[in-house]
Amino acid sequence: MDIDLVEYRPEFRPDFERLNRIWLEQHSLLEPVDLEYLREPERLILALGGQVFFAVQGETVVGTCAAIPISATTWELAKLAVDPSARGLGIGRRLCEAVLAYARAAGATEIVLTSHTALVEAIHLYETLGFRHAPLPADVRYETANVYMQLS
Repeated sequence: MDIDLVEYRPEFRPDFERLNRIWLEQHSLLEPVDLEYLREPERLILALGGQVFFAVQGETVVGTCAAIPISATTWELAKLAVDPSARGLGIGRRLCEAVLAYARAAGATEIVLTSHTALVEAIHLYETLGFRHAPLPADVRYETANVYMQLS
């Protein structure tokens, strides 16, 4: 079945939280700041000019990823999640590519992300997209983050 990528729709907000909670809870990484973003993407992502993308298969949301502006030229790739039943189909890559294209079109010259060493497959995906490891900034908003990557 085909998988379509679509931009944010209010009816998909529960899927944004559901899909991200799967991996966050599986790796014991869920933090209060995650819940804020997952429950209020309109205020914390869209109102800033960002976007949340969804991978939809039929009527089912099987993946999501967000583009969040940090400054006029720096954007964050965040909240990448793919349903366990749909992994291995290239959905994560397609979602990341949509975020990168959106951020570049909005004027990004640098895209950053934070992650955790437990997320081996995600980090490998980011590396294949051209992200490079960099020192973790002092002001990173996630306590559990121990990986920081940049793409120029």
